[in-house]
Amino acid sequence: MLTVDLVVAMGILVLAVIPLAFSFLNEQKLCRAYYFRSVTMEIVDGEMEKLMAGDWRNYKEGEQPYRVKAEAVKNLHGNFVFEIRSDKIRLVFEPSGNDKGGRVMREAKIK
Repeated sequence: MLTVDLVVAMGILVLAVIPLAFSFLNEQKLCRAYYFRSVTMEIVDGEMEKLMAGDWRNYKEGEQPYRVKAEAVKNLHGNFVFEIRSDKIRLVFEPSGNDKGGRVMREAKIK
């Protein structure tokens, strides 16, 4: 009788703990994606301020890769792309994976 009671208790424990473990893993992925997104937004906003201050004149018209000097970039996996059109500039971060926070884009009018 004691053995049956122990087996039932262990079964209930396993049924409760396994979904909880998967829930923690999903929340960990979500927190990591939010971290990547917030770091990326901070970098893109800072670089756009620099570009709007006149640094955009150092680039040719069209789409080109953009090099970022921030130390936090080593934690990000993706590419920055800078685009100049006749009346606007755009800085975009394209992540290389799905769980990397998503695409971040800032756009501003020039001249």
